[in-house]
Amino acid sequence: MASKPFTPGETRRIVQFLQKPAVFLNMTTDWPALHWTVKHLSTCLTERLRFRIGKRTEDVAPLFETECFYIEATIKEFLSWTANEDQSLVGPFSDYHCKEFWAYADYKYIAQLFQDKPAMFQDVVWSDFGFSGRDGRDSTLWIGTQGANTPCHLDSYGCNLVFQIQGRKRWHLFPPDDSHCLYPTRIPYEESSVFSQVSVVQPDLKKFPAFRRARIHTVTLQPGQVLFVPRHWWHYVESVDPVTVSVNSWIEMDMDDEARVGEALTKTIVCALKGAPSLDNNDRWLNPTEDGVSSHDENMQYLNLAVKACMEKRRDDDTEGTASLAELGKRDSSGLLKTPTSLSFVVPFGPHLIPVNLAHKPTYTCPKDTSCYRYNELSRCQSTSQDEDEPRSDNELHQRSGLHAHQEAGSPETSGGGAGLHISTNDMLQFLVHPDVITLVTRLIMCRQRELHS
Repeated sequence: MASKPFTPGETRRIVQFLQKPAVFLNMTTDWPALHWTVKHLSTCLTERLRFRIGKRTEDVAPLFETECFYIEATIKEFLSWTANEDQSLVGPFSDYHCKEFWAYADYKYIAQLFQDKPAMFQDVVWSDFGFSGRDGRDSTLWIGTQGANTPCHLDSYGCNLVFQIQGRKRWHLFPPDDSHCLYPTRIPYEESSVFSQVSVVQPDLKKFPAFRRARIHTVTLQPGQVLFVPRHWWHYVESVDPVTVSVNSWIEMDMDDEARVGEALTKTIVCALKGAPSLDNNDRWLNPTEDGVSSHDENMQYLNLAVKACMEKRRDDDTEGTASLAELGKRDSSGLLKTPTSLSFVVPFGPHLIPVNLAHKPTYTCPKDTSCYRYNELSRCQSTSQDEDEPRSDNELHQRSGLHAHQEAGSPETSGGGAGLHISTNDMLQFLVHPDVITLVTRLIMCRQRELHS
């Protein structure tokens, strides 16, 4: 076995204490998955995969998955398509020239892809990062061409380890405190993904002025490197080489139980409003990754199950402690490790661990996005604002919510009465399922549950 700069125990401890993205080097030199190039995978995977197709543009609006084209093709057909730039196109990609379109086979669960080749699960060795037993079975595969991208979003659950295999990917990351600069939205709806309304590489600063205060961190991930993405860090990812392959694994965390309550609550509200018959609901609001629209009864059942699981987890933690990612210390709602000064740990940045730094200073400082409420140790919900009697300005609330009222065609703007403004269902949802609101309501629910069961 090749010598590693960190032992599994050291690496896990580093991951537990990292509070910003970082890149691990020289940790995968002996991983068999390093040979998972597209050419190699084309011989291993002969079944058709679903590819997402997007047009190469420099649009000021994000290209969400609901606006892409989709085809079914084998990796061999994909490889042939990328190699025949100037030849006539045949097969599944015949309508999409690779100079005008990019393709992405994303979110492919390795457990399903290689279910008849289970030995390949061992090619991904997450145990080197201290997660014993975690391998390719707990990972997803991503195959794309230059320009293939994932819209800017944050993941509701856990943290993320990303292993780059072939080609390079450019990551644009933003800290959780900058959420109000990213204008969060749940449309299109996908469980556990909060999207940004901003095209982070071509932002419309007139429509999204607060984005100029966002603190962007960038890194180009090279083959063999592993990127650690902390909990709730926003990220936009784009392939920069002709062909890219990467594998990632989402690592569960203690606060995921409460996050699942919030996701269940979000799904219930979104489906109730967007699932209702209305001329306002003719848009493609459901992400293609979702199986369909659940009934209200199903969503309420899911919500109650999530609340029950969260309550049981808290009782278990109170009596037995926890053996999850934060076993060396508790984390706050932002995922930051809370530990006494005597147990402080200095992350060993150096040639084998490189922090992802701020790309440039924002035009204005983005104030810390603290919640108006917290769930304290005594299970009491209380305000933490120092100046709660002073109302926030309309402009500040407008920017934090990300709401943009639409002016009806042909109607002039007016300063009185709001005439000529139309608020859509999607606009209303910007408020109702805004992450701050969902966090508050979730904590109120759990606060009440603990009160009832105390």
